[in-house]
Amino acid sequence: MDVRQHHTNTVKDIANKLGFDFCGISKAGKLEDEANRLENWLNKGYHGKMKWMEGHFDKRVDPTQLVPGAKSVISLLFNYYPEDNFDKHHLKISKYAYGQDYHYVIKHKLKTFVNQIEEHIGAVEGRVFIDSAPVLDRAWAAKSGLGWVGKNSMLITKSKGSFYFIAELILDIDLLADSPTTDHCGTCTACIDACPTEAIVQDKIIDSTKCISYLTIELKEEIPSSFKGQMEGWVFGCDICQDVCPWNKFAHQHNVPEFNPNKDFGSAAQSEWQELTEEVFKRVFKKSAVKRAGFIKLKQNLTFTQE
Repeated sequence: MDVRQHHTNTVKDIANKLGFDFCGISKAGKLEDEANRLENWLNKGYHGKMKWMEGHFDKRVDPTQLVPGAKSVISLLFNYYPEDNFDKHHLKISKYAYGQDYHYVIKHKLKTFVNQIEEHIGAVEGRVFIDSAPVLDRAWAAKSGLGWVGKNSMLITKSKGSFYFIAELILDIDLLADSPTTDHCGTCTACIDACPTEAIVQDKIIDSTKCISYLTIELKEEIPSSFKGQMEGWVFGCDICQDVCPWNKFAHQHNVPEFNPNKDFGSAAQSEWQELTEEVFKRVFKKSAVKRAGFIKLKQNLTFTQE
């Protein structure tokens, strides 16, 4: 067995032992096709008020610009599908935000991952990422064969659906790359048909300015009145395009205690939702990704959805 094969096997074995559901590897280099798609998406203004998407363009499409000397991109998937849907009095929050903020939970695992790589392989240079830097995570996950990017722009796996966090390690070690898989969406348009705001404007292209996740999280101002009656109860994020995807019939419950709703989150009374105070917000959403929206924004979302 050559060195690259040995190192590749070591990396994948570590990923499995740390509880990651899938691990795929790509050769670090510029994503030419994705660069063109990203440029067109930005030119059409589909990123809305997310001005940060306009910055660091070269780094977004080329990890060697982000991590000098990078040779491999290791993509990892971590399941967050819950046992039960939380739908308290028809006020909905995306499944990924039920428990503790995934950034902290997975970032800790990624640091452990690098430490174990160094124990088995030797010193490495690189960085770890979990939705916190200019990295096209879905594109890298697809390139490494973990799944394909569906019409709803989510990464879909054939065996377990799409309810996954995606993380990357961009490192200076030379590993054997995996091959991409094929697209298995076929003629299905379930996600496009189900989107109440018609945010999926083309195959794999989302107009964020119409997306409920964007409207309830990224848009810091009040939701435009034109979306009245279209929110379907969502107050933080939206799972509609994933919930209707036929591949998610294979989704299975995660086994991470940190991702389970805390008791306050699961038992919040209707009166607490309707009369949400900052004190209740801090108690119910302590350590939750919902804190990203903030108290004022969530309060506005609650009012808008219920009017």
